[in-house]
Amino acid sequence: MAAEDGARSPTRMLAEGHLRVATGGGAPADGGIAVRHIPHHHTAKKGVGGKNEENNQGDADFSPSQELNKLVNGNNKVPGTLDDYRKLIVPVIEEYFSTGDVELAASELRSLGSDQFHNYFVKKLISMAMDRHDKEKEMASILLSALYADLLDSSKMSEGFMMLLESTEDLSVDIPDAVDVLAVFVARAVVDEILAPIFLTRARALLPESSKGVQVLQAAEKSYLSAPHHAELVERKWGGSTYFTVEEAKKRIQIILREYIESGDTDEAFRCIRELGLPFFHHEVVKRALILGMENPSSQPLVQKLLKESTVGCFISSNQVSKGFSRVADSVDDLSLDVPSAKTLFDKLLSAAISEGWLDASFSKSGASDEDLVNASGEKVKRFKEESGHIIQEYFLSDDVPELLRSLQELSAPEYNAIFLKKLITVAMDRKNREKEMASVLLSSLSLELFSTDDIMKGFIMLLQSAEDTALDIVDAPSELALFLARAVIDEVLVPLNLDDISSKLRPNSSGSQTVQMASSLLAARHSGERILRCWGGGTGWAVEDAKDKISKLLEEYNTGGDLGEACQCIRDLGMPFFNHEVVKKALVMAMDKQNEASILALLQECFGEGLITINQMMKGFARVKEGLDDLVLDIPNAQEKFGAYVELATERGWLLPSFASVP
Repeated sequence: MAAEDGARSPTRMLAEGHLRVATGGGAPADGGIAVRHIPHHHTAKKGVGGKNEENNQGDADFSPSQELNKLVNGNNKVPGTLDDYRKLIVPVIEEYFSTGDVELAASELRSLGSDQFHNYFVKKLISMAMDRHDKEKEMASILLSALYADLLDSSKMSEGFMMLLESTEDLSVDIPDAVDVLAVFVARAVVDEILAPIFLTRARALLPESSKGVQVLQAAEKSYLSAPHHAELVERKWGGSTYFTVEEAKKRIQIILREYIESGDTDEAFRCIRELGLPFFHHEVVKRALILGMENPSSQPLVQKLLKESTVGCFISSNQVSKGFSRVADSVDDLSLDVPSAKTLFDKLLSAAISEGWLDASFSKSGASDEDLVNASGEKVKRFKEESGHIIQEYFLSDDVPELLRSLQELSAPEYNAIFLKKLITVAMDRKNREKEMASVLLSSLSLELFSTDDIMKGFIMLLQSAEDTALDIVDAPSELALFLARAVIDEVLVPLNLDDISSKLRPNSSGSQTVQMASSLLAARHSGERILRCWGGGTGWAVEDAKDKISKLLEEYNTGGDLGEACQCIRDLGMPFFNHEVVKKALVMAMDKQNEASILALLQECFGEGLITINQMMKGFARVKEGLDDLVLDIPNAQEKFGAYVELATERGWLLPSFASVP
């Protein structure tokens, strides 16, 4: 084993998990499996790369690049060479830094098809960002988090960071503060949960003690990850996703646009907008530019020039342009009070944008869809509302999520999903905390199985637009709605940026707009996650370790002859549906380690069948066990084989998506 380890680079050894190190105080308490909360947009986790020991033994000059070249030469599915890949990713990264378009970067990286080389993408992205402004550093962290598990698996992420640590000396030649900057990147990756905390321990054992790579790890741990409120500190190190409050950003955008109208200098305008570092707020630039053009018709040619060049040059993404036009379309009636010809002027700008090709032609057809949905009064909608009411009432009685999902699918009306969400929350608000909690739990399941983010946002917009009317019947409706919104963010049904999008659809200073602000305030408070989870009694208030202990005890009790139904009820009584991945993880480890694995697997089947544990929680639980297999085999020699059998069984029974079983 020592000879093999000596023949591998630290990067490869870390990825293959050959090294065993004492983890000390930083190790997870439960069998060495790193605890990770997987964000909603991440699907199945991929484990730390598969082992490939053939042809490596005895090769003292073995390196990751040589291994990757072997993979390329022996696999026709991988296009080009590593050198080609390195050349191709540079313009992808440059374009991303210019446009801030995450989806475009993901699409271009996916089109390269060279999954084996993605660790080099991680290294190149960070090394390029290190030599730039804080905006690019923040953008790099955002992109890595967005690509994680979808395009970048945990092994490639770890290898990419390991390669950076190995080359810290070289980076320091051109970037004097490379050690500190890279330390922030490592800490940010841990906070964003794209690197397991145990990475720091394993990586340190692979690097020479006197290397700058070790200095990076020490700085990451002592200066950032060990500091009080370290998550907030790290996330704000480069200004976060915004450097200003929303109001400050709006004022700055207004000033930039007015100066542009006076000077006509598009390059200067682009430079100022770029310096704001707010690529995901560019729809505000579009909106305010359009309004300026409507308020001052003589400035329309300059407005059109700015927006056209920014879109054609990919400085502002097509999605942000559409959002900006949509926001103006929603407020054009209010604008008409100050600019009587606003509707005519907007139609003129809209027509020009479509004819010149920098706004999708489908926009003009989709503009009224929200209003049509809200005001729809046809027989089908009326019938849908009635059926939805019956389904919701039955759910509150039975607490049967799978049955509700089936009933909703049978209605075959996905275009009215937003109406269902509005009905669900409206009914829940007029009931007790139990029903409110059930509504939030159901919303999470719906977002995984049936509803898109757009459906959920539309439903909340409809609720908020009618908040004043709802308050006539439900006195505390605004605060209840704020809790539902905040809970949706905590449960990862929505992301914080969605609140800005929702707010943009509401009248300023309206009850709905104030409710969104209230939700944002709730989320900004200390320990907001725990408090919001417990707002209706759904959370338990226990510390994570207490919850783990209770899960272990109930599984042990069940394993010693407990009743299946009672075990399911105990899991339900925990009141932590979004921590059920821990139940899955501990159950699988127990099944590997005990003789009566059939009964434990039967419990998982029962929980899945009842909708108690969702497929998302199953995927998280299995992924966490997979990541800890290297540690598990020390105590359970056949853990790998047993886990493979469990994955096969779970895939057959629908607990896992088929793609999970195909991950090497």
